[in-house]
Amino acid sequence: MKILLTGGTGYIGSAVLDRLTAAGHEVTAVVRSDDSRAKVEQVGATGLVGDLFDSSWLREQVVLHDAGIHTAAGSDADDQALNTSVVDAAIAAFGGTDRPFVLTGGVWTYGAGADISEDREPNPVPLTAWRVPLEQRLLESDVRATVIQPGIVYGHGTGIPAMLADQKSVPGTGDQHWTTVHVDDLADLYVAALEAPGGQAYLGVSGVNPTVREIGDAIGPDVTAQGDEATLDALGPFGEALLLDQQASGAKARADLGWSPSRPSLVELLREGYPSDR
Repeated sequence: MKILLTGGTGYIGSAVLDRLTAAGHEVTAVVRSDDSRAKVEQVGATGLVGDLFDSSWLREQVVLHDAGIHTAAGSDADDQALNTSVVDAAIAAFGGTDRPFVLTGGVWTYGAGADISEDREPNPVPLTAWRVPLEQRLLESDVRATVIQPGIVYGHGTGIPAMLADQKSVPGTGDQHWTTVHVDDLADLYVAALEAPGGQAYLGVSGVNPTVREIGDAIGPDVTAQGDEATLDALGPFGEALLLDQQASGAKARADLGWSPSRPSLVELLREGYPSDR
């Protein structure tokens, strides 16, 4: 399958790229620079320097492919515009066809909850409120579209857990639970989503939901809790998302797509020093 991928040098996208090339797919990775093009070509993709904010240009590229996967992210200020441009291009290029398109969402659109599932009414924090109507528009279009909604992504010594380890502190009181998923398990889900019938969202979560205090304890004995007020003062809307108390199983992705996350848990890896090779 000839697949157009965005975000191929990013945390999630690079793992997805590895899985796609390993499965024998022909991947075109849209990148922002010649340096990034060289990086994706080293792992078997064709690099294409372009502007994801240019929806007309992107549509012309998407229509040349059998499938599309969007993992790229912008800054907090422009992420909505970037994702809107990509969704516009996907609808224009793939509408009325059987070609699959996979969009990246996130679990924070559901708000707090002890048993979050895909049929739950959205209750997003302000940081991600724009995602709800955009995802709905895509899923209700005539595109064979799937939305993957990751939890806190970890693995290979990076992501949000690495930030906590560097700061020696955790957000809030530590009582809140986080949904988690290893980046390599998540990449497997994106590849599986290419076979999905479309029109569905899937939580990309492992079913392991540690408290933030458990995460801090795994980092080390000198890690402290910031408290809610200090977290909000320091991180603003991002901090509000990190304070959400969320638990989810990811059962729908297992049942519908045969997804089977198997990598070590976040707490396990943090106890081992959060190695870059796992």
